[in-house]
Amino acid sequence: MKIKSSSLLIASLFPVFSYAADVEVARYVVSFPGGERVSYQGAFAKNFPQGLPMGIGSGLAFNGRKDGDLLLTTLTDRGPNADAPRVGEQEAKIFANPQFTPLLMDIRIGGGKAVAGNPRPLHDEQGPIGGLPLPGELIGATNEVALSDTLQALHGDRRGLDTEGVTGDGNGGYWLCDEYGPFLIHVDGQGKILAKHGPTALPGEQAVAGGLPNIIKWRQPNRGFEGLTRLPDGRILAAVQSTLDVDGKSKNKAQFTRLVSFDPANGKTAMYGYPIDIDSYKKAKDAKIGDIVALDNQRILLIEQGTDKDKQMINKIYLVDLAQASDLSEFDGKGKALEFDDAKALAKRGVKLAQKREVVDLRKLGWRQEKVEGLTLIDERTLAVINDNDFGLQAKLVDPQPKGKKIDDYQLDKQGRLRLDGEKVSTSIELRPLAQPESLSELWVLTLPQALK
Repeated sequence: MKIKSSSLLIASLFPVFSYAADVEVARYVVSFPGGERVSYQGAFAKNFPQGLPMGIGSGLAFNGRKDGDLLLTTLTDRGPNADAPRVGEQEAKIFANPQFTPLLMDIRIGGGKAVAGNPRPLHDEQGPIGGLPLPGELIGATNEVALSDTLQALHGDRRGLDTEGVTGDGNGGYWLCDEYGPFLIHVDGQGKILAKHGPTALPGEQAVAGGLPNIIKWRQPNRGFEGLTRLPDGRILAAVQSTLDVDGKSKNKAQFTRLVSFDPANGKTAMYGYPIDIDSYKKAKDAKIGDIVALDNQRILLIEQGTDKDKQMINKIYLVDLAQASDLSEFDGKGKALEFDDAKALAKRGVKLAQKREVVDLRKLGWRQEKVEGLTLIDERTLAVINDNDFGLQAKLVDPQPKGKKIDDYQLDKQGRLRLDGEKVSTSIELRPLAQPESLSELWVLTLPQALK
């Protein structure tokens, strides 16, 4: 379904100059004519008589044109999950369908419609891949407790992936990225895993994959790699979603988040600092990267988003130039981590962050979803973005206490019952559908007034 196209006025303030320009926006709601739904037969199945809507949009890649139509590939994340009370000192998530397998899907835009189909589950030699968190002893564990919809603990999965980005490999397959490890995963066109790379373990650490810098293990839980792109020279560039939390102490001090380069041809890595709009947020950790896409070997487009100081959502696309950016690898292991330095301290150490300028403010164009998780480049003037609808699922408190309005105000005891400040309560949790527009898969094609330079 296509929503009426429009041309809206935006103003973008660049470091050197400012301009106002028309951006043409074609808005679509992605349809699933194959009837793709996610099975849900749990305790709250009555709330989802047709199952759960498909939750695509965690990444987006442009594959070309056919008969005038645009061909794209997207993917799901780890599957339908929802907020949960804490279990002891640990955060938790409710997994509505613990057997869910992350998958690739294609989208075809043409004739006024955006149509999704051709689901390909991720798999390896052992079979389908799951989406449950890794066990706690491994690098990549989020230390979340995975719960069923009846709040019973689930076992972790050493092969689990929370996929969040997709880019073509140039040979018919794809590179994916993940929030757990964070991992880079190479798959063929049917979703079979060919290789997986993650933070290299130090002595005494355990990991299921290596080859990437160890420091990125300090990603915040559920804030690993959130987007990636393949540069024209073949390198893979992946974005850590938010500031690293080195030793659990730096997430609100860091001036930047990390972009990690990996060369599949020789395994070489490098890291660059993307400067977040730190003054826009109450805390630095609130800034989030949505996705990235390459313009050339030095420049990318990047989505930065999050809730600002006034509790308003930010969704902006920036052009980011890495040409003069320092390789942060050269500073790691030499004194305290760069995440502890302010702007002056970084400059004193000789660190240069990437340069950036705003290209599009999606909120000013009428973007109504909370998140933009997929971004791709169609041509030098045309972009596409997509949201993640979280499988149309949310957790809601039933009979909440006056002092407990939010789910994370509560704790879960060993019997699977809710407590508030240590006391038993009658409050319970129910899984319910998300309302529209949050439950929709919304895709925009943006035509800029001039080519990106």
